[in-house]
Amino acid sequence: MTPTPTGHPVLPRIIGVILLLSGVALVAGGIKLLMLGGSWYYLPAGIAVAVAGLLLLWRKATALSVYGLFLIISTFWAWSEIGLDWWQLVPRLALWFGLGLLLILPWFRKPLLTSRTSPAHTVLLGIGLLLAGGSALISQFVDQDKYSLKGPLDRTSTEMTSTAPAQPDGDWQSYGRTAFGDRYSPLAQITPDNVHKLEVAWKYRTGDVPGDNDPHETTAENTPLKVNGKLYVCTPHSKVIALDPDTGKEIWRFDPQLSTQRAGTFKNWAHMTCRGVAYHDDAMYAGQDSSTNTPADAGLVASNMPSSTPAHATSVVPVATTANPLLTTVTPAPANATNTAKTTCSKRIFVPTADTRLIAINADTGQMCSEFGKDGSVDLTANMGSFTAGGYYSTSPPAVTRNLVIIGGHVTDNLSTDEPSGVIRAYDVHDGHLVWNWDSGNPTQTAPIAADGIYTRNSPNMWSITAVDEKNGLLYLPMGNQMPDQWGGNRTKQSETYSAGVTALDIATGQVRWTFQMTHHDLWDMDVGGQPTLIDIKTAQGVQPALMASTKQGSIYVLNRLTGKPIYPVTETPVPQGNEKAVLASGEYYSPTQPISAINFVPKMSEADMWGGTPFDQLICRINYRSMNYDGIYTPPSLRGSLVYPGNFGVFDWGGISVDPVRQIAFVNPNFMAFKSKLVPREAVANGAARKSEVEGVQPNKGAPFGVILEPFISPTGLPCQAPAWGYIAAIDLTTGKKIWMHKNGTVRDNSPLPLFFKMGVPSLGGTITTAGGVGFLSGTLDQYLRAYDMKNGKELWRGRLPAGAQTTPMTYAGKNGQQYVLVMAGGHGSLGTRKGDYVYAYKLPKT
Repeated sequence: MTPTPTGHPVLPRIIGVILLLSGVALVAGGIKLLMLGGSWYYLPAGIAVAVAGLLLLWRKATALSVYGLFLIISTFWAWSEIGLDWWQLVPRLALWFGLGLLLILPWFRKPLLTSRTSPAHTVLLGIGLLLAGGSALISQFVDQDKYSLKGPLDRTSTEMTSTAPAQPDGDWQSYGRTAFGDRYSPLAQITPDNVHKLEVAWKYRTGDVPGDNDPHETTAENTPLKVNGKLYVCTPHSKVIALDPDTGKEIWRFDPQLSTQRAGTFKNWAHMTCRGVAYHDDAMYAGQDSSTNTPADAGLVASNMPSSTPAHATSVVPVATTANPLLTTVTPAPANATNTAKTTCSKRIFVPTADTRLIAINADTGQMCSEFGKDGSVDLTANMGSFTAGGYYSTSPPAVTRNLVIIGGHVTDNLSTDEPSGVIRAYDVHDGHLVWNWDSGNPTQTAPIAADGIYTRNSPNMWSITAVDEKNGLLYLPMGNQMPDQWGGNRTKQSETYSAGVTALDIATGQVRWTFQMTHHDLWDMDVGGQPTLIDIKTAQGVQPALMASTKQGSIYVLNRLTGKPIYPVTETPVPQGNEKAVLASGEYYSPTQPISAINFVPKMSEADMWGGTPFDQLICRINYRSMNYDGIYTPPSLRGSLVYPGNFGVFDWGGISVDPVRQIAFVNPNFMAFKSKLVPREAVANGAARKSEVEGVQPNKGAPFGVILEPFISPTGLPCQAPAWGYIAAIDLTTGKKIWMHKNGTVRDNSPLPLFFKMGVPSLGGTITTAGGVGFLSGTLDQYLRAYDMKNGKELWRGRLPAGAQTTPMTYAGKNGQQYVLVMAGGHGSLGTRKGDYVYAYKLPKT
């Protein structure tokens, strides 16, 4: 008589059904993946899982040994792909380990066993569980992150000092603290030894919270100024508020009463943000005018563009336009004009508004400086031609230097080939008359445009923050692209020269001094988003006046800021080329090389980097990865679909970097997030999913032969398809160009159903700051914290919990009694999905 198992058969049969269905799914996906040239693992794994499921349904003890063997092989396979990386082990082993634990429990195992059952079945399962569970346990004590560096750099000085324009140590007078954009404060009260004692000094709410009629991309990206004994804050709706630095008490508030530009609502605008305001004090420029300190060789132009221009590049021609009822022309001031504003409004705040104005405000009272422009504002729609509501304005603060206020503007990405000009305009700070204009589509004509003229349509723009070297008379522009981003068959010679790089202009005249391009023929939206940082660097060749430009593609270019020549090497590197006939026939072409800096955080990706919460979404991510074109960075857009890595989010974006000019280090926060893009033929664009934002959904690109679908590279469960970590902090030794340390940064506490506190490494949007005390700060991570770090080794020393996302750059200042404060805005970010708010938080050390 054949012995029969005892116990109720329902429990193993439930597991059997789960395994059978799982196996079938793995087999189907595994076949698809193999056909695409992917991993062999999933097909045999699926067969093994399905067989184990069938054996469980038949109540066969051999199911235990089959499943145990599957666990053993899966663990060895996981080791071979990713080693002992805990987060990468999760989708490969966690589910199978959990089901194996159930099977080894008596309630599940007993119904399979008889008196004649070999113990080997249970032993094999036990070995599989020990290997998988032991791997997970050991991985907790092994750092296998491919980017991590320990450091440290025990250097407190290099005999260097800051050469940035002087200001009181306790002030933060510009967006980047100084016009150099260094984000370095000489305050040293907060140190690695006491930063853990930071406490909330005061908090304030602006009252400007995103509403139903606001765009999805309503963001609080403001870095306040501290100058003139006040804090100056701007809100997403361009409101400016002056606060007492010691108490947070409101002193005055200015509301520009934004117009919807005849749209009736702000809902369809691309952005609603204000990154900052600018400050000008006549006393700082007494005896100077806009022509002071003009270098003798102002006509010199240097460029790193290839010497040959593509044969199909077209020349710039005048654009025929019709009268625009929104235009108010700004004309040069007459020769006998007097600047009465010098006496009635000697200290002023400049704010760019979301309805395309530039407004001057009395820094003491909050009243408009009536002598500036028309009743206190300049209409920036002048000479721009038509555009959609919200389609052109400056999201970033203007540059203020000498007697000029200089401003660019954001242009909506990927909407059409007929967008407003990317012109940069310089206005007199007192009466608002136009002094010069630099249009990258007509770069040599910088004299103020004629009253009825229209700036070159669709020329590359500058939407970010400039840096200024007043001593040498230079203004540095981080440049964007000619639209659209993913198709360049219509690019002009001028566009190909000035896009996606840094251009240096003469402050007095607006003439080009030099330009350095960081992406040739950009088809990936790799505009230079961060403010250039100016610093004198101590190198083996001596001290050099440097400009540092962080970029979306991950290179940090270090150039001589007087000549535009690289200080650290930049190599023209061969890159992937497109070969789709339909795209080439549209006039598209590809740069054979791209300039990659010796200092770079350029990431790489392979199929083994695919991730997910389970083996199934990881498998789908692998299939999606193999279904797209990807040959590394700069893989061109395609009709098949291309992986864009790094993606539109960028390794570095508008947050830029900070530097410590004394210790000669840079503090950066690189991000690694992939996107996917797919060109859509013109006739199919209307059938695509609705445009969600400038970086999601079908982008219409009206006037181009292709629209484009842009989406984050995520799994069906909403998790990123690439394995963590996605966000880091790092330091660079500027005397050698070498990375000192690099660590994962941030948690998913506020972005997952469960409040996970593991340091997973999440993206951050916003910038870092450094201090003379040896402490750096960053707030832009997806979790709601302001963090402090030891600049020697990158160790997190303290974090302060915030009520909303803080995708901005913090700042630090001194109060009336010399007490050092650290301040941050916490208002959330639309596309990143962080919690919305309207908070200003200030921290300080407790009184002793």
